Amino acid sequence: MYKLFNLKIITPEREFFNGEIEAVTAFAPDGSITILADHEPLIMPVSIGTISIKKNGQWETAVNSEGFLEVHHEGVLIFVQTCERPEEIDTKRAQMAKKREEEKLRQKQSINELKHSKIALARAMARLQAGSKLNH
Repeated sequence: MYKLFNLKIITPEREFFNGEIEAVTAFAPDGSITILADHEPLIMPVSIGTISIKKNGQWETAVNSEGFLEVHHEGVLIFVQTCERPEEIDTKRAQMAKKREEEKLRQKQSINELKHSKIALARAMARLQAGSKLNH
């Protein structure tokens, strides 16, 4: 049995999660990291992808955008721009966003526009991937 610790996931719009968990896995620019109780304090960026939460022996996954993660002695805080459960994802809307951003990437853009298109495309792809897992 795992030792429990507190996890709080916050977006600008809502507190997505707040509770005792066994483990959390998130994506960073250089790969994924899994945090267990008593992890050393750290602050790191979080990449667009998924956050997996282990609670009561079961893993739950949420799709997230960019942000950062902070491990401290009281638990873990994850601050991200968006975080959604797979059942909250509108796959039709995500598919349209994917197509729109792919088209933008084919056009000439400024460096800033290119960066925003790549971020939006990554977010759409993460949503579609999570939505497809829900439907299987």
